[in-house]
Amino acid sequence: MVAMRLRVAAYAVVLDPEGRQLLSHWNEGGRSGWTLPGGGLEFGEHPTETVVREVREETGYAVEPGELLGIDTTVIPPERLVDPSGGAMQALRILYRAVVVGGTLTPEVDGSSDDAGWFTQAEIDALDRVASVDTARRLAGLLPVP
Repeated sequence: MVAMRLRVAAYAVVLDPEGRQLLSHWNEGGRSGWTLPGGGLEFGEHPTETVVREVREETGYAVEPGELLGIDTTVIPPERLVDPSGGAMQALRILYRAVVVGGTLTPEVDGSSDDAGWFTQAEIDALDRVASVDTARRLAGLLPVP
């Protein structure tokens, strides 16, 4: 059996009243792309607590998690990881709807993301984005299911 790391994370699909979606820009180890706000669970943390903490860190917004949209998983080969020495990693992503309840747009400083913003669905289609953005959009009913 091949050893594999596991990363469990929670992410949010956040829409404003005009239907624009909140995304953060991941930029780490020479790789980047627009992604859902969210990130890895800390030991003992509930996934909804993770969503609240990570969205605040990456975007400046306080959110209230809502509906569980689903769970997505993928195996990331070592060559796509910042630290490939541990081999492949399985990413398990817990996806929630969330609504903004406070804060102002403030991109993260000194973290793995370097920007955040609101985008229409057409604008998202044109962005360099990670695959989980479209998975979450489908689960949220924002894209047709193939």
